[in-house]
Amino acid sequence: MQLRYRALRLSRALITLGAGALSLSIHPAHAQNTVRDVKTLTTTVAGGLYTPNRAPLLPTALLKLPIGSIVPKGWLREQLLLDADGLSGRMSEVSDYLKFEGNGWVDPQSNTGWEEMPYWLRGYGDLGYVLGDTKINTASRKWIDGIIGSQRPDGWFGPNTARTSLDGSPDMWPHMLVLYVLQSYYDHTPDPRVLTFMTNYFHFQDTVPVGVFTKSWAGLRWADNLQAIYWLYNRTGDSFLLPLAQKIHEHSQDYVDHIPTWHNVNLAQGIREPAEYWLQAKDTKLLNATENDYDTIMTKYGQMAGGAFAGDENSREGFHDPRQGFETCGMVEYMNTFEIMTRITGNPLWSDRCEDMAFNSLPAALTPDHKGIHYITSDNSIQIDNNSKYHNQFGNGTFPMQAFKPGIHDYRCCPHNYPMGWPYYAENLFLATSDDGICASLYAASTVTAKVGSASVPVTLNETTDYPFSDTIQLSVSAPQSVTFPLYLRIPRWSDGAKLKINGKAVVATAAPESYLVIEREWKTGDTVSLQLPEKIVVRTWAQNADSVSVDYGPLSYSLAIDEKWQRYGGTDTWPEYNVLAGSAWNYGLLFDKNNPGKSFKVIHKAGAVPSQPFTPENAPIQLRVQARLIPNWKADKDKVVTVLQPSPVRSDEPTKTVTLIPMGAARLRITSFPTIGNGATAHDWPTPVTPNVTVTASHMNDDTDAPLVGVVPASSGDTVTSRFTWWDHRGTTEWLQYDLPAPRPVSGASVYWFDDTGKGECRVPASWRLLYKDGDMWKPVESPTAYGVARDAFNHVGFTPVTATSFRVEAKLQDGFSGGVLRWRLEPGAK
Repeated sequence: MQLRYRALRLSRALITLGAGALSLSIHPAHAQNTVRDVKTLTTTVAGGLYTPNRAPLLPTALLKLPIGSIVPKGWLREQLLLDADGLSGRMSEVSDYLKFEGNGWVDPQSNTGWEEMPYWLRGYGDLGYVLGDTKINTASRKWIDGIIGSQRPDGWFGPNTARTSLDGSPDMWPHMLVLYVLQSYYDHTPDPRVLTFMTNYFHFQDTVPVGVFTKSWAGLRWADNLQAIYWLYNRTGDSFLLPLAQKIHEHSQDYVDHIPTWHNVNLAQGIREPAEYWLQAKDTKLLNATENDYDTIMTKYGQMAGGAFAGDENSREGFHDPRQGFETCGMVEYMNTFEIMTRITGNPLWSDRCEDMAFNSLPAALTPDHKGIHYITSDNSIQIDNNSKYHNQFGNGTFPMQAFKPGIHDYRCCPHNYPMGWPYYAENLFLATSDDGICASLYAASTVTAKVGSASVPVTLNETTDYPFSDTIQLSVSAPQSVTFPLYLRIPRWSDGAKLKINGKAVVATAAPESYLVIEREWKTGDTVSLQLPEKIVVRTWAQNADSVSVDYGPLSYSLAIDEKWQRYGGTDTWPEYNVLAGSAWNYGLLFDKNNPGKSFKVIHKAGAVPSQPFTPENAPIQLRVQARLIPNWKADKDKVVTVLQPSPVRSDEPTKTVTLIPMGAARLRITSFPTIGNGATAHDWPTPVTPNVTVTASHMNDDTDAPLVGVVPASSGDTVTSRFTWWDHRGTTEWLQYDLPAPRPVSGASVYWFDDTGKGECRVPASWRLLYKDGDMWKPVESPTAYGVARDAFNHVGFTPVTATSFRVEAKLQDGFSGGVLRWRLEPGAK
């Protein structure tokens, strides 16, 4: 039998190759086949066996298969089963938002109902479809029937209160979530009521004044609505839908020319809106805008492992250290965006981004049994507790954000929204292609059945793998007859030198990272494919975050294994609530050969089968061992949050130890961005911390008295986002700010970052200042000080003759007519 191995399908597809490569246009089906490095797969012809885009929408090369086509197995199925027996499947036991009777989504006259039930139902419903769970399907059908029955003659549905909740205008944000529910339901059970229901609702939207499209959450999340419009248009062809989509795009918040929000969930959902509208408008500026938005976000706030960015819950100037967290809602919304962008663009990079989030960030947002969740998850986190953080470490510190619990009212959105994470991932393992083939887009043990080839032959592929805990994917074919079709295999960006076998025989095939390898042949039952994706140690340096490093092995990023002490503090036996405390040292810097990192790490694969729940420290299938040293001055802050990283390399005279790293998805406590250890002129001394037991007092206080202790560097003197201390509303007076240490400390320098809100308020840098220390009962100025600076937007350092004392004061003479304040104040050891 003649086999044809190539990196692209030529019969109907137009493949846009990577940089420097050629762009191949349409060729006859029997043209010479070659192996290519394929960056992005697109098509000029609408094709495929699963509802391609209807003209005039641009065609896409990748199409979603009907729900139920893919049956997940192995560890992924276990995540879904844990969902079914955890918060997702049993949410009605703990969430009063899910009481059916009197719920505004099925009883419009009720005054209840917003985003919580729709958030939950879109994940819960898909969970039932993916697992084939009759009990879940029956329960979700009850809600769907109630929602459909709630529609009024003008197309509105759900709570009557939402019709006027935005200053007399309708709040259409939660309805966008219901549209997801109905799409999945229709794909699973083609109920014609869905098409009529959605058509009527979009007619209602078409009557809404365009000014409403910018309001509230909806104004920033219309991407969710656009995808539903296009989904419906592809099934009905109703002509009014595309002008409605245009109206929404033109009058909603603009993600094309700038980023209109820094709320993490808005960004995770909203950035794909330009790319979605590109399918209609065909302007490449729109497609590029989504990638540009992603790059801007990740460059500014995403300089860390795991695919997340610092958004807890808003991204804030100056708060980009890996101790910052990412909201669980943001995780699953980002994954959804990546899955949709894969289908829109055909670019395998979006699937890489999706698996990065799925493997490395999402698991640690949940307890291992999926009965508890927390609001934010951080790359560097050394204590998880049910305490508010009072020093502006996190962007919404008014309530506890980290303890594991059902959190129905504490976290509210995240417990209801997280359920879509793993079901949506499972639904996107395989995609149909516009040339009647199959694409393995995300890898996990599973079975897929799909129509392929010109004769629409149903073929089953069985995927056997422990990926991402192994480097090999094996596929076996079962078909009622021989059939020719292309099989696309994604080559991740981290894998170089992929190896391919067909029916046990090695095949020479070029497969560059971040590409597709495509095999086209006549397939028959019993055919097998083996793809090996070689893994290696990669150390990434994050220049923006103090030249810290993270360690990757294949698709997994690794964290320090910290002894986790789980401490139940509340809840019930069925739904317990936990703090997690560190039972071992965490403040390590790594030692490794920077020219050849792989030599410095020992990779240990645990013997035996991969556990069904691999995302725990004890079950982690792979460990890394590496040399490290403690950094004694790296401490937690007063609220038991890890302090910010200082520049690497760091000098440490501590003994060298061997430490263990585990996959970061398995670590609830973790250090993932590590300082590095060095010596000589390039090494830095980690500053002696102001201890958590420091008492801060002042002559007069406003705002956060402890703000000067916070480690985050302000964006500027006018930074009103970070925590600050002020003497407001005292003006023109002499004021003081005092540190009382628990024990005497030698100090020979101090640095002050002044607060000055010129243009916004009435605080200015002081006219002058000096540093005092307490000697017995007397306050004395430090001796031989260097200049006392009052520069804006910088630390003002003063050196002086070393002094050992317990209490120190900044004494400031405020400018006439103005108040003043301090953003940060550091006491420093060493020579002046």
